[in-house]
Amino acid sequence: MTTSTDAAQSGAEQQDWGVFGRPLFLDEEARALSRVGVVDVGSNSVRLVVFDGAARSPAYFYNEKIMCGLGAGLRETGRLNPEGKLRAMVAIRRFQKLAQGMGIPPLTAVATAAVREAEDGPAFREEIERETGLSLWVIDGEEEARLSAQGVLLGWPEADGLVCDIGGSSMELAVVTGGTVGQRLTSPLGPLKLQGLKGGRTGLKDHITPIMADLVAKMGKDHKRIYLVGGSWRAIARIDMERRNYPLHVLHEYRMSSRAVTDTIKFIRKSNMDELRAKTGTSSARMSLVPIASEVLRQLVHAFHPKEICISSYGIREGLLYEQMPDQIRARDPLIEACRFSEMKDARTPGFGKRLHRFIEPMFRARQYEKMRIVRAACLLHDVTWRAHPDYRAEVCFDNATRANLGGLTHNERIFLGLALLHRYKNSRDGTPFADLIAMLPDKDIRDAEVLGKAMRFGAMFAFEAPDELAKLDYFPKKKVLILTLRPEAEDLFGEVAQSRFQSLANSLGAQAEIKHAKS
Repeated sequence: MTTSTDAAQSGAEQQDWGVFGRPLFLDEEARALSRVGVVDVGSNSVRLVVFDGAARSPAYFYNEKIMCGLGAGLRETGRLNPEGKLRAMVAIRRFQKLAQGMGIPPLTAVATAAVREAEDGPAFREEIERETGLSLWVIDGEEEARLSAQGVLLGWPEADGLVCDIGGSSMELAVVTGGTVGQRLTSPLGPLKLQGLKGGRTGLKDHITPIMADLVAKMGKDHKRIYLVGGSWRAIARIDMERRNYPLHVLHEYRMSSRAVTDTIKFIRKSNMDELRAKTGTSSARMSLVPIASEVLRQLVHAFHPKEICISSYGIREGLLYEQMPDQIRARDPLIEACRFSEMKDARTPGFGKRLHRFIEPMFRARQYEKMRIVRAACLLHDVTWRAHPDYRAEVCFDNATRANLGGLTHNERIFLGLALLHRYKNSRDGTPFADLIAMLPDKDIRDAEVLGKAMRFGAMFAFEAPDELAKLDYFPKKKVLILTLRPEAEDLFGEVAQSRFQSLANSLGAQAEIKHAKS
């Protein structure tokens, strides 16, 4: 007799999955154990990324990039840069050896604009396969746009707007909304391809303008948000941080207004590029492309006129991973999945975060969903830095939340989460080295983060196993009363330290603390 499960598995085995092969994560064992390696042969760089595990928000097990410049001179010669080909081949040989040493499945390798457009691209692809055994899939511009947009959706499930991915030889656009990728276009606006145009800045501007106008005509202007993908965009965003003296140097989900972009492009024009490169930690190869990329960005923002410009650190490589995820994994919250994995790996008692959340949840029920998911994430992370020295545990918590590779978090949410975790270990934030970051939050968020931290601080030490079964918290904001109802078997747990921390929690709310005793 054939069961429905057997039939589903048989159907999955018979389905043609295309060039990327059968999804790696259909089975529970694969989701828990597999590492996935991706090689991205771009016009400017060649990169190996190895993702660890199959979680909705995967960790970067290994990440190496070589600036090869395959697309340098392509516009003039129609061929790949000879030196870039040599460097790329050396890099790919190394990547294959690394993958073998890691014991990961065969690498998935893609090539983009330079290899697909160069007349010697097919020969180079054959040479790579002959010399290294790596099958290089050359994707067209629309497929590149789709994969980049899927990378944005991997870390930004609610993304709604226009994804713009700039490589060395091309720039791709894709519409994302409702968790899906819509219309897609490619254009020849990569900075390597624009190098060497006659007429200086004016010639560059005049060349870009009609191409950008055509993109607007085809894609429309009704996109409130643009998501920027690509190293040149990230370099410009890092310069924007430098110009603004922005304290949180996390590029993913960094946001700029149209005015900020304009001001930063003016700043780039009048700056010494060597000094700017040193201050921002940008490679010389990348910085050499920034003036050209900044003109493309200036016209992009002027033409599409979005209300907000957002930086995505996720792109085509993450899009390849997203490609292999079943829908049930795509539907999960990347933040919560990453926090679950962290708890499982590093907490003293994996699973306690869920019980802690149940215990303190009554205090936060009136909050909107976005705030509640941060409360849930904080509970999952509340104990993952317990191995740090007690004197620095609060600081490590804050650093872990604000700088970790976590998707689905705005910068303010990162800081809120970090501050809540700081207060999980420390009553006061005075004297911590994070004053400039904390000052980015509105006063209400600072108070809410302190309350959340002190709620976790009390709940985590009140009972090591099941605080949600031993006592109940109730908060009445209008009456300003916080009530703890103790079950008989919890009476002995409510000692001096627990009493002190409960009172501290009530004080952070400006509430009166009351103790009630449940009957057996």
